[in-house]
Amino acid sequence: MSNWKTLLLRIGEKGPEYGTSSDYKDHIETCFGVIRREIERSGDQVLPFLLQCAEQLPHKIPLYGTLIGLLNLENEDFVQKLVESVHANFQVALDSGNCNSIRILLRFMTSLLCSKVIQPASLIVVFETLLSSAATTVDEEKGNPSWQPQADFYVICILSSLPWGGSELAEQVPDEIERVLVGIQAYLSIRKNSSTSGLNFFHNAEFESSLAEKDFVEDLLDRIQSLASNGWKLESVPRPHLSFEAQLVAGKFHELRPIKCMEQSSPPSDHSRAYSGKQKHDALTRYPQRIRRLNIFPANKMEDIQPIDRFVVEEYLLDVLFYLNGCRKECASYMANLPVTFRYEYLMAETLFSQILLLPQPPFKTLYYTLVIMDLCKALPGAFPAVVAGAVRALFEKISDLDMESRTRLILWFSHHLSNFQFIWPWEEWAFVLDLPKWAPKRVFVQEILQREVRLSYWDKIKQSIENATALEELLPPKAGPNFMYSLEEGKEKTEEQQLSAELSRKVKEKQTARDMIVWIEETIYPVHGFEVTLTIVVQTLLDIGSKSFTHLVTVLERYGQVFSKLCPDNDKQVMLLSQVSTYWKNNVQMTAVAIDRMMGYRLVSNQAIVRWVFSPENVDQFHVSDQPWEILGNALNKTYNRISDLRKDISNITKNVLVAEKASANARVELEAAESKLSLVEGEPVLGENPAKMKRLKSTVEKTGEAELSLRESLEAKEALLNRALSETEVLYISLMQQMILLFPFIY
Repeated sequence: MSNWKTLLLRIGEKGPEYGTSSDYKDHIETCFGVIRREIERSGDQVLPFLLQCAEQLPHKIPLYGTLIGLLNLENEDFVQKLVESVHANFQVALDSGNCNSIRILLRFMTSLLCSKVIQPASLIVVFETLLSSAATTVDEEKGNPSWQPQADFYVICILSSLPWGGSELAEQVPDEIERVLVGIQAYLSIRKNSSTSGLNFFHNAEFESSLAEKDFVEDLLDRIQSLASNGWKLESVPRPHLSFEAQLVAGKFHELRPIKCMEQSSPPSDHSRAYSGKQKHDALTRYPQRIRRLNIFPANKMEDIQPIDRFVVEEYLLDVLFYLNGCRKECASYMANLPVTFRYEYLMAETLFSQILLLPQPPFKTLYYTLVIMDLCKALPGAFPAVVAGAVRALFEKISDLDMESRTRLILWFSHHLSNFQFIWPWEEWAFVLDLPKWAPKRVFVQEILQREVRLSYWDKIKQSIENATALEELLPPKAGPNFMYSLEEGKEKTEEQQLSAELSRKVKEKQTARDMIVWIEETIYPVHGFEVTLTIVVQTLLDIGSKSFTHLVTVLERYGQVFSKLCPDNDKQVMLLSQVSTYWKNNVQMTAVAIDRMMGYRLVSNQAIVRWVFSPENVDQFHVSDQPWEILGNALNKTYNRISDLRKDISNITKNVLVAEKASANARVELEAAESKLSLVEGEPVLGENPAKMKRLKSTVEKTGEAELSLRESLEAKEALLNRALSETEVLYISLMQQMILLFPFIY
């Protein structure tokens, strides 16, 4: 990487690029000297890289803003182009609904105001445009209240930018910024309080939000008003521009052109509740609330952090997690070295856990947060491991009230986390769970963690890790292997069923085809023993052959899946098939889930059969004492959803290709028609059309492009048919699932 790029990227960090200095002023001056010269040689490269740094390292925005302010003193044209690029990017982000870009670019513009680059009045116009759009959106007559999440997001963007420039706005345009804040209060008076109680982490009156409590927007306004009443003083936002204030005042202000917000069309006058619900869902999906605060620790752990500083640090952490998700070590390094003057390990832990447990789903997979927390524990060995352990203990105490989905994620994270630290944990603290009923949440939590650890390691290793609480061995999964019913015992004669199983195994070793196997089963086993015995022999034998490894299982299912399909063509028989799979792998929860998941992937069992089996009497008793049924049900639902998502992506791609092929075919026809209409000389005689060789080539091109277009259209029709079928099956699936839930838990409904 070029020296100037490294300086831009590492500004504000302790490293060799800036020697031993950690002073922001020294960094900015050093970087300014290099960038000023580089702009003369390659300004077209500097501008986009500088903008990229500001957007993807937003915790350094005050440093980049000050640097640009200094550049404005010597190269107004460069800074003018930069401001225009920021405005253009901001407008594109508004048009596309790119939440992170909108929020960060508005913060960047506010920081540029502090460096005397942007005219305060033009920034106020941007604020008021966003606020006006928000007010119009929630207006019952002029707007579309279903899109309130978009309106709320615009207001949050305005409020969240003020910690970076509220002081300057209050000093330079006090009346205008006061007008904006009054406008936001007026907006809050006409919007509806957005209750998200269904997405709370805890289902308990002590933790659950009520409609009377403040939502995120109201809470943020309170924090900003407190900041304003405190003279806009906060510790979490560096203000390096103050060191250069005497120089920056000589810079030229640049105007921001007006922006245009994306307006939602008004709903039809006779719209249904379903229409409004879909509109609201679309709005929440596009403009989600990026954080729901999870208060794990006692208030005294963070009593030195002011409410507005807490908000800013949360913004820093979430930004780093988002923009550096592809480089976990850099992510952890930046999170451990934020530009704040106070300790924030407890707040960092709460923010990370709030993301892991976020409902309905976190922004990234649990694995990502596991790796970041692991790297933070290594980067801050004297502080963060103890904080994480404290968070686990606090969540364990509230586990009875924790949402089931969040609890499952916590189990997945904690078991994986321990696997990176030699499975060390003071298990004796939790040994008391053995005195609790089998269904008690704390007992189930410990049991599921130990079972997940066995999946990540091996049984003896996990037993050794709980040697300080040997009684917990009771919660470990069985050590025994598969439950094969037709094992041969010495000194005993083979039963008829054992002989049939051995014969079937021999045929597999001889690599007979699935068709030959089906014929043999139908002629030899089925007529004599009936369906149930036949199914048991086939499932037990084939699964035993595939029990050596995951690869063996996949090979068996691929090679002899037709045997299962022939035996179990309908849901009733597939439920019996699943029961046999569960019986064979009764000592290994993981392999039960894997086998069923693979069978669904190969279309050997339907999702409806899995739902029926999960809610069968043999599994209902496990609902409160094990996560196995829920894991299998969740896998089935996720696979169903993923199929539909994949089909929609395929249809979208094919549709684009059809348009391209259609255009290519039309162009080929036009070219052929043009050639046919021309006069040319052939052997001295005038004839219509160009020379025969070219005509032949053009006709061939028309045929090929036409065939390609037809092929793509046929493929599109096939994919659309598959999608319609999948949607119909999914509708039946969810109706079946709801019926089973109502029958099992009538008191909920």
